[in-house]
Amino acid sequence: MFNPFRKRKSRVPRATWLLAVDAWIDSTLYEAGFRAREAWENLTIFFRRFRVSGWRRGLVELASEGFTMGTAGSIVLLALALPAFEETAKDWRSQGDYAVTFLDRYGNEIGQRGIIQRDSVPVDELPDHVVKAVLATEDRRFFDHFGIDFIGLARALSENVRANSVVQGGSTLTQQLAKNLFLTNERSMERKIKEAYLALWLEWNLTKKEILQLYLDRAYLGGGTFGIAAAADFYFNKGVKELSLAEAAMIAGLFKAPGNYAPHINLPAARGRANVVLSNMVDAGFMTEGQVLSARLHPATAVDRAGRETPDYFLDWAFEEVKKIAPKNGPHSLVARTTLDMDLQRAAEESVEFHLRQHGQAYRVSEGAMVLLETNGAVRAIVGGRDYARSQFNRATRALRQTGSSFKPYVYTAAMEAGFTPESIVPDAPISWGGWSPRNYGRGYAGRVPLATSLIRSYNTVPVRLAKEHLSIPVIVEKTRAMGVESELNGHKTMVLGTSGMTVMDQATGYLTLANGGLTGTRHGITQLVTHSGEVVYDFGRDAPGPVRAVTEQAAAAMNSIMVQIPEIGTARRAALPGIRSAGKTGTAQAYRDAWYVGYTGNYLAAVWLGNDDYSPTRNMTGGSVPAMVWQRVMAFAHQNVELKPIPGIDKPFLDAPPVVAEAGAGEADGEVAEVERPSTLSPRTTRLLLDFSQAFREAPALRLPSSPETLSSL
Repeated sequence: MFNPFRKRKSRVPRATWLLAVDAWIDSTLYEAGFRAREAWENLTIFFRRFRVSGWRRGLVELASEGFTMGTAGSIVLLALALPAFEETAKDWRSQGDYAVTFLDRYGNEIGQRGIIQRDSVPVDELPDHVVKAVLATEDRRFFDHFGIDFIGLARALSENVRANSVVQGGSTLTQQLAKNLFLTNERSMERKIKEAYLALWLEWNLTKKEILQLYLDRAYLGGGTFGIAAAADFYFNKGVKELSLAEAAMIAGLFKAPGNYAPHINLPAARGRANVVLSNMVDAGFMTEGQVLSARLHPATAVDRAGRETPDYFLDWAFEEVKKIAPKNGPHSLVARTTLDMDLQRAAEESVEFHLRQHGQAYRVSEGAMVLLETNGAVRAIVGGRDYARSQFNRATRALRQTGSSFKPYVYTAAMEAGFTPESIVPDAPISWGGWSPRNYGRGYAGRVPLATSLIRSYNTVPVRLAKEHLSIPVIVEKTRAMGVESELNGHKTMVLGTSGMTVMDQATGYLTLANGGLTGTRHGITQLVTHSGEVVYDFGRDAPGPVRAVTEQAAAAMNSIMVQIPEIGTARRAALPGIRSAGKTGTAQAYRDAWYVGYTGNYLAAVWLGNDDYSPTRNMTGGSVPAMVWQRVMAFAHQNVELKPIPGIDKPFLDAPPVVAEAGAGEADGEVAEVERPSTLSPRTTRLLLDFSQAFREAPALRLPSSPETLSSL
């Protein structure tokens, strides 16, 4: 039976409990607020003792604002420091782990890299005048500052103002070491900020003696030499401990600009610079005028090295390759047999320099890079810039530059593997993709066109339509990576028109896949690593992984059938070779900052880039202009006196009719220059046999030649 009085009786205690809780919360909050107000009042009364007025208040306000701005500035400095400290995560000490002597493809010595520890003379064992000559010229307050010398910076600034030009630099020796170890020669505010932070980091983590040791061992001193010990041997044929004061002054003068003051190139300039070093030693108080007088009266004379050529950009890249493939637990003093062809290297350097001299001013372009490979993957030449002495930054292997339309073959290759053919019809018409509406170079549209025509004419809307409607960005990225490109792609939809940065080496590697009929993984610069006792520790044919099929034969043949038409009737007619069929693609980046031409025959492939280090725009230079001409000049030389091979998918390597070469445009040279004839080259089989004979004679000097004429006839 329902009893309302019993239910009401059970509610009374619960309601009372809830009221009690509510009252406790209210009273607690009130008491807490009261105590907080009381504490604030006491704090206010306490700080009233420090209240100032009048002129003192102005000082307090300034200090307060300064503290606020200092806090904000510290946060900004921390944000700027983080990218700099990321550079220290690299293995920046590993330079000294290997000492490698490099030979070209024919066995001729072409240079050395690395440093043997016994050749790195400790600072304590160096002659006193050698250390003083360097410090007096590079950083006379080296032992007094902590990475950044504000006093020296102020002195340099005052001297520059007085002379109305830059006569002194403000960078410390530690800052220069930071640049050599971690950064490039790029002239930008970002690089200077990183340099300052890294200098502080070096000072914090290394002793002054260690910093000086690294600087003396790592600095480039011209002639392909790194480090003061190598420079002493190269320029004076003696150890660094045996250097006279005059010789030490001449070497110390090389740290600033080895290309200008190298004594084997310009002895009068080197002696003039050495005299400046001697004056610096006197001004710094390291020596008296009487002590340096003999060195002034009897300047140093360097050993004649005028005929020595060192392909330094290639050597820098090859040294990194050695460190990747050399056995980790094996010997670190090695001889590397490389794929370099010095004839092609000289031709590549000459072609880049020739065209930059001819057209650089008209097109407002100052730098160039090139990679030349044989279609078997052997790297035959690398041009990383115009002048290694002025800038050791390798633009061929390290600079990430926008590729422009030269990226389109990767998109079209992915399309060919997805079922398209050169005859497939695709609309060249306006298209929008997430607010992005790309247009063609000429602002017009061709309507429905075959895929081959769209690539030959380099229409922009077609690859965008392929990526948006038929492929996808991840598919294109995957295909590009499969073709051997190692540069980090941005993965943005604009990537299909070449907004992502790539290196010249990567461009050459990617196109090599098409030149090889779809196979990748053949690019190499080292054929063998041998110890000084003759033991082979690495052989490319034995130890390197075999080629991998990245593109089907049908897709590669289809792409080649399109790309051979680009030098003939497309955007690269200035790249046409006389009587030889070649394939390639031009590329021009946004605002004309980068211009490319990448092309190949059945024998060779070359990738060419032209632009400016500071990313400033050129004067309307396209990939079909100067880059195509650079490519044509070196490839015409490379194909002289060689057996021509067909491009995969192309029946004949020869043209039935001479190509129609575009006439020189505005700003291009009118004069014709005689072609340089390439000397006849040995076949690979003959080269291997001669190298084997050479090795056999070295191991057994008394060995006689075989008397059987049949044995020698195989040559």
